[in-house]
Amino acid sequence: MILLVLTSCKSLSKLTSRDNSTAKAAPAKTTTSQQRTFLDQIEVTPGSVVTTGHKASTTNANKASTGNTGKRNNTGTTDMNAFNIERAGYLQLKYAVIIDATVEKLTNIPLLETIDKWWGTKYCLGGNTENCIDCSAFTQVVMRDVFNTTLPRTAQEQYDNSEKIELADLQEGDLVFFHTTGRNRDITHVGVYLLNNKFVHAATSGGVMISDLNEKYWQPRFRGAGRVVK
Repeated sequence: MILLVLTSCKSLSKLTSRDNSTAKAAPAKTTTSQQRTFLDQIEVTPGSVVTTGHKASTTNANKASTGNTGKRNNTGTTDMNAFNIERAGYLQLKYAVIIDATVEKLTNIPLLETIDKWWGTKYCLGGNTENCIDCSAFTQVVMRDVFNTTLPRTAQEQYDNSEKIELADLQEGDLVFFHTTGRNRDITHVGVYLLNNKFVHAATSGGVMISDLNEKYWQPRFRGAGRVVK
């Protein structure tokens, strides 16, 4: 009996000892309260920081208002020449494609502007307005407004009053002459030479346009080139 009690006590002692070792409370985690401060009324946009409650403007202050043809320079004033430069670049690109030439060769901006102004104006015999115009009236306009040169009224008169030149010597602003109708050899059509075999003229078929001297219609009708001496 005594032996049983001692054995039981020893077992109980071991159990108690084991329970005490496992019953120890785990040390409490140390938590540090980190203070995070948020700054109100701050808005960040690309390229700017605004420290007020108002919305930041996304409008570039250096841009001109819509519809303004000029651009603002560093002094805040409007440079009206900027539009002209951009316009010139656009015309150079546009007509470089039509003429099949590089942009660098199209340096006569007044000529491009005149062509663009009249482009597509319909043809009518005896016409000399922006509503309709004939070939010799159109060459008068181009030579007057671009080259400061006065021409007679008809294609034949312009041919008679120009210095005849070889096809290989053609330069921008020279005249090219054609016989398109009738049995005689009179000059009935005229245009202004540009470059790369191209000339601008008022054609009966499409109005003011650019054509090529080598086109199958114009090549057999070509009668010569002339240069007007100022």
